[in-house]
Amino acid sequence: MGKPTGFLDFKRETSETVRPKVRIKNFNEFHVPLSREKQRLQGARCMACGVPFCQSGMMIGGMASGCPLQNLIPEWNDLVYTGSWEQAYHRLAKTNCFPEFTARVCPALCEAACTCNLNGEPVATKENEWAIIENAFEMGLVVPNPPKVRTGKKVAVVGSGPAGLAAAVQLNKRGHKVTVFERNDRIGGLLRYGIPNMKLDKSIIDRRIAIMEAEGIEFAANTNIGEDIKANALLKDYDRVILACGASNPRDINVPGRDSKGIYFAVDFLKATTKSLLDSNFADQNFVSAKGKKVMVIGGGDTGNDCVGTAIRLGAASVIQLEMMPKAPDTRTADNPWPEWPKICKTDYGQEEAIEVYGHDPRVYQTTVTEFAANKKGEVCQAKIVKLESKKDEKTGRMMMVPVEGTQETVNVDLVFIAAGFLGAQKYVTDAFKVELDGRTNVATQPEQYQTSVKHVFTAGDMHRGQSLVVWAIREGREAARAVDESLMGYTNL
Repeated sequence: MGKPTGFLDFKRETSETVRPKVRIKNFNEFHVPLSREKQRLQGARCMACGVPFCQSGMMIGGMASGCPLQNLIPEWNDLVYTGSWEQAYHRLAKTNCFPEFTARVCPALCEAACTCNLNGEPVATKENEWAIIENAFEMGLVVPNPPKVRTGKKVAVVGSGPAGLAAAVQLNKRGHKVTVFERNDRIGGLLRYGIPNMKLDKSIIDRRIAIMEAEGIEFAANTNIGEDIKANALLKDYDRVILACGASNPRDINVPGRDSKGIYFAVDFLKATTKSLLDSNFADQNFVSAKGKKVMVIGGGDTGNDCVGTAIRLGAASVIQLEMMPKAPDTRTADNPWPEWPKICKTDYGQEEAIEVYGHDPRVYQTTVTEFAANKKGEVCQAKIVKLESKKDEKTGRMMMVPVEGTQETVNVDLVFIAAGFLGAQKYVTDAFKVELDGRTNVATQPEQYQTSVKHVFTAGDMHRGQSLVVWAIREGREAARAVDESLMGYTNL
């Protein structure tokens, strides 16, 4: 433990953010970190609890509580407090391959489970993590460390998102020769094209990829396994294959008028925006312009929020965001006690920006679209929406969101982005490898296992567990690597 009275002596303090009306002028990260001295005091607030739920990674009430990577949080919080930045980095790197990613995009399950949440504010663990890894890069501690001995075994990783990259790092560390295949033009998967630049600057990915390449990992971009290279050829050339292609099958909205021009899946909108930004700083015009347009976002999760923030930066005249479910409470309810994940209303950066720019929260709760209308050019121009209420289905007994009679209304829209989640792995990949799927179209394995129904083929990440968080993908990639290593060597020390 650092300072025994730290949580009493020091208030929680986090990085400042650039004001919304300033930060929307570009796609840069907008957090201004604390000084080292101020960050050190945040480490002092950690009490090294007898039962540190922050690092438990347990499922409580059907949701995760604490860090899925089981990071050694009290240890490196103490090291932050004592200013032992090098030791803090080494403790952090033991459990997390990519703390620079999670410190930016993780919703901080660790902080939600912090004991300080009982009677105050949690330790600023996520920003302590950011400080540790960025200081480590600044101090020259994060350097390539290629294995001294190679095993002669070859592993192919299909997909370069967080799960695939984590698996590659671990297997390469063990001495196996790893090649990561990516169908897009750049490495990173979800990290590259699914998360906007203002949340995760792509130079942060490039920095890590350069280290991985120096350690001996090979990357093959613009290579679509299942099409450019057949599954059988890959299985012939490699001893093991890990499928980490993500849950990239977007859920659609099947209503009249869906085929109108100007209606896009959120993932396609976000990818095109980031690619144009990286390729030409938007000079090529190969993105969906929202300038001067009335934008509707369907879906209230992280992806929906990213669409809101991106549309505002592209000059949208207005943004409305539809959410099917009721607004969550502002504070925990009695049936959602600590250390469960708090099911409360969160106003994210995109909504904050909309409030500042347009003068109101863009979210409209308990509402869905029933029909789109197009103009003479076939472009979407209106959406019919209706309020929803929760009712029990008489046949199944399940609670369902159903339309409320007499609440229909029509709104003018020029652009629609569908951010309604994902339905699992894409069919052409699973068909190519002939792997079995579960009822949610994810690749099936035994519980807590990563071996698929096909010999020598493993899976990890969203393709395995369904749409989830980057931190879960990293955990799955690490655990899949352990399973692959054991199948290759008969034992594992990963």
